[in-house]
Amino acid sequence: MASLPEQTSSCGVGTAAQHGAPYPALGVDAAGTVLFHNEQAAVLLAQIGVGVPLGDVAPAWLVEAHLRRVGAAGEESPAWADGRIGGQPVKALAGPGADGTMIWWLVADGAPVGAAKELARERSRAGLLQEFSSELLASLNVERCMEVVGRQAARHLADAAVVVGTGDRSGFPVTRCITDGPVVQGRIALDPEQLPGLAEALQGLPAVSSRWIDPQEMPPWVMPEEFSGDATTIGSVVVVPLPGHGAPAGCLVLLRHRRKATFTPAEESFARLFAARAGAALSVARSHACQAYGTEVLMRGLLPPVLGRVHGICFSGRYRASAPGERIGGDFYDLHPAGTPGAETVVVLGDVCGKGLEAAVTAGRIRNALQALVPFAADHTRLLTLLNRAQLASDQTPFVTLVLVTAVRQGARVRLRLSSAGHPAPLIVRADGRVEEAATGGTLIGAFADVEFRTAEVVLEPGETCLLYSDGITEARGGPLGDVMFGEDRLRSVLAQCAGMPAEAVTERVQMISAQWVGQGLHDDMAVLAIGAPRDSRPTTMAEPTQMSEPTETTQTTQTTEPVGGRRNE
Repeated sequence: MASLPEQTSSCGVGTAAQHGAPYPALGVDAAGTVLFHNEQAAVLLAQIGVGVPLGDVAPAWLVEAHLRRVGAAGEESPAWADGRIGGQPVKALAGPGADGTMIWWLVADGAPVGAAKELARERSRAGLLQEFSSELLASLNVERCMEVVGRQAARHLADAAVVVGTGDRSGFPVTRCITDGPVVQGRIALDPEQLPGLAEALQGLPAVSSRWIDPQEMPPWVMPEEFSGDATTIGSVVVVPLPGHGAPAGCLVLLRHRRKATFTPAEESFARLFAARAGAALSVARSHACQAYGTEVLMRGLLPPVLGRVHGICFSGRYRASAPGERIGGDFYDLHPAGTPGAETVVVLGDVCGKGLEAAVTAGRIRNALQALVPFAADHTRLLTLLNRAQLASDQTPFVTLVLVTAVRQGARVRLRLSSAGHPAPLIVRADGRVEEAATGGTLIGAFADVEFRTAEVVLEPGETCLLYSDGITEARGGPLGDVMFGEDRLRSVLAQCAGMPAEAVTERVQMISAQWVGQGLHDDMAVLAIGAPRDSRPTTMAEPTQMSEPTETTQTTQTTEPVGGRRNE
């Protein structure tokens, strides 16, 4: 089947009807206007033309039959109508087209069997295209789409099919399949010029007719193993471009065994219809893959870092976003390891005004600003003042509360300096079960030009822990009616039971209890970060690994090695 002229419809059935059909055929819309016709119809109806009312060129019996079919609206209506045209007995067979178009096949009386077969063939092809499109829409995975294209093409269009995707420096993705055989996928460093028409098809140029392609010149990578790797077994080849959305999506190569008939013009035309749907699906899948990759890369910079043991100090963090299934939000924490064991490691936990992705992006900007200000961490007030000025200078950044901590190990102890900027004060879990609040406080960041901060110094003995947390923990609502806040008193009670536990056990315990308290109810972002003084006295010259816990569905565990010298998620 050849393609339609520019002034005619591009629907699949109309294409078949206009060219290569053995009988006069014309397409008429619901209003009775002729949309297309083939040469045989022009011979039978001398005055027919595109855009002409059917009533002006056809006999009354055909016009009435068309009106009956259009008015049936899904009800049963006779498919055949008969009458005379120019004194010759003619039977008219109606078939559905795209967008309500009706295809009329006009055959001389006595030849309805051939017309019925042709109509059945067209209906079968239309059904195949619909089935193929439905299967392609079931997946947005590029490899899966290429697999479907190769398998369906080998099953319905040829003895073997090869799908070539758009390539890069590493090669071209290639999918090969034979009829009812396995699908083989891989990446091949191929030269498109080796296969006639392939280079043009990959550029989106029109397909090359099978009559111009010598099957004996097929490169080895095209040959399926079932063809014995011998080009003499191929009798006919079709190279069809896969048109995408704004850019070519690849190419489809169809192979037919030499003992079978070569591809006909009608088959090549149907292959182009098949390829058009395949190209559109591949283009959507590839666009989705690019967006997913971009999202993954951006998400990687917004996720909380993985924490561990650094210079003999244990760090553990847990995070739970407010929305089920989300991985990021407005709460954040970060760790900047010191370059040497004797220097202070910087830790921060904060809460940005807002929720969801927008708040996570804002938190990411603040984390970047804090990383740039780490060299000023020896003076907490100066660092927080500089951060406040930066936030006030940004019109798009809301206020943020946070706790800044610098930690260094001194013998078996860990010395902490803590400064709160409008954030809940950290809680210290002593070895005997006492829970103390760090004597720190200050102004939130990004709201006022004049800010004040009070820094507290705390010493952790072996087995003691300092817990930083966001208000999503204490303000989590639960209980029998789901309206009671978790509260600081309940948090202190939980921490008292964690006396002597390592940092990762403390964060896990707090997260588990708060999650049980909330249940399935709504909650804010929840973040906890524990700093612990280990009981052992191992060397502290480098970052030391800790065992990672298995992440849960809605939380992220963070107990692995932290490399020295930078943020872990970068």
